[in-house]
Amino acid sequence: MSTIAELAAAFERIGNPVVQTWFHQQSSTACHCIIDPATHHCALIDSVLDFDYAAGHTHTQFADRIITFIKAEGLKLDWLLETHAHADHLSAAPYIKQQLGGRIGIGEHIKDVQKVFGDVFHDDSIPRDGRPFDKLFIDGETFAIGELRARVMHTPGHTPACVAYVVGEDAFVGDTLFMPDYGTARCDFPGGNAHTLYHSVQRLYSLPPQTRLHLCHDYMPGGRAAQWVCTVQEQREGNVQLNARTTEDEFVAFRKQRDAQLDMPALIVPSVQVNIRAGEMPPAEDNGVSYLKVPINVL
Repeated sequence: MSTIAELAAAFERIGNPVVQTWFHQQSSTACHCIIDPATHHCALIDSVLDFDYAAGHTHTQFADRIITFIKAEGLKLDWLLETHAHADHLSAAPYIKQQLGGRIGIGEHIKDVQKVFGDVFHDDSIPRDGRPFDKLFIDGETFAIGELRARVMHTPGHTPACVAYVVGEDAFVGDTLFMPDYGTARCDFPGGNAHTLYHSVQRLYSLPPQTRLHLCHDYMPGGRAAQWVCTVQEQREGNVQLNARTTEDEFVAFRKQRDAQLDMPALIVPSVQVNIRAGEMPPAEDNGVSYLKVPINVL
């Protein structure tokens, strides 16, 4: 694995971060570490907790690799950022926070997602006010990662709470876009909307064309190697589902037809219940064990 000095030498761009990425094979998730080479402060985006659903066991091997890197490089973790409440993996943010500190942040509209899924799971223990996240970001808000300035963009459509984090010429866009040869996020989850996603993507496409988009997932179409970085220009020119030539009506029609054919993510039931709690498990019952619900014929 590259050292921070090697990565910084490869970039040499004033005001831009060094980015270190780990790819979680089981969930096809790219977890990004945004590093300020001047101060060695960093932020971690979309961390993953290993989860064996059949056995009901969590593991921390993937998160421990990240923790080892951060410690070895002498980094100070400021933020554990979520782009949205994921439906395909469990967040490792509370575990990593326990080991390294930092604040867990997400877009303010997580409150809307908590309300929807609190009702879906008929669970009064699910907060509806943004707890237990440490920070709820509003659209356009800025914050610091060391001496770097990060800006929040609200990008709903996949979920109401989706946000992108823009740092210099790098943007971390969650599930809103995939690589150009795969397309965009689905819009059929509760609170999702294809019209809304179309306009969110237009916001991302309005960024400078050289902006590097760091994606949350890659499903390796055609069996190619995993990729998770492309430019705004590459997306505008070549996204197979939504490029600069695609009209809103064309995209919405395609997305509705496509989403109707998709299965639910394998881990949506456990993931959502955990991730709307900022990665915390449901409260333990009187035997000291946490349990997850499965709503029948609802999703």
